[in-house]
Amino acid sequence: MKPVPFRYERPESVEDAAALLREHGDEAKVLAGGQSLVPMLNMRLARPSVIVDINRLPLGELARENGSWRVGATVRQADPRLAEIPLLAECLPYVGHFVTRNRGTVGGSIVHADAAAELPLALTALGGSVVTSAGRTIPAGEFFVTHFTTALEPGELLVETVWPAAQPGCRYAFEEFALRRGDFALCMTAAVAGPDGLRVVLGSVVDRPTAIEVDPARPGASAAEQIEPWGTLHASPDYQRQLVRVLVDRAVGRVT
Repeated sequence: MKPVPFRYERPESVEDAAALLREHGDEAKVLAGGQSLVPMLNMRLARPSVIVDINRLPLGELARENGSWRVGATVRQADPRLAEIPLLAECLPYVGHFVTRNRGTVGGSIVHADAAAELPLALTALGGSVVTSAGRTIPAGEFFVTHFTTALEPGELLVETVWPAAQPGCRYAFEEFALRRGDFALCMTAAVAGPDGLRVVLGSVVDRPTAIEVDPARPGASAAEQIEPWGTLHASPDYQRQLVRVLVDRAVGRVT
């Protein structure tokens, strides 16, 4: 199939891009890497009347600043510097496939807000945030509202994500189960342990990355008791609950 006809815009500034989004509202979609958007266009699951291509915008910088990594919206997932950010070295190999990571962007994955995506989970587990064209900084825990839905307002563009750098005494772990490498996860979890305690975040089995309090003596079992998995074509809710038990035990075991 081919997409429905649309108007193609390639703005030269963030301000121009935001103005186009404000003008066209829900009829506009942003194109960065296109690894999620283009298949949706071709299958006509998305039918925007305007495509706003942001690849010319100055959003490709990646730098460490004040104890955090600032990652521009169009930084590619294959950028080797991302491996210096906690959790990303572990979870990026699970993001799609090598060829899609060459084009896919960090910001695109975050703003797409797929409940089964690895990068939103990692950003939430690290306590990172999102910076928008309106100058807002939104904590990851508030940015993801539900599946494919974020706290961005109409006309607002994600311009960068902020990822806390590795901290002394902190340990990080990511665990995922999928039918095949590169498939959408049936369950995934991240664990961070350090001076401030233990943080566990679940993904895929709930509608957004969700932080939960676990019992250190029985982390997997206590995590499974707190959720109501939605189930998929390939995994019943009971099976996903069992995956939570196993993966949380593994992740917590690695960091404690």
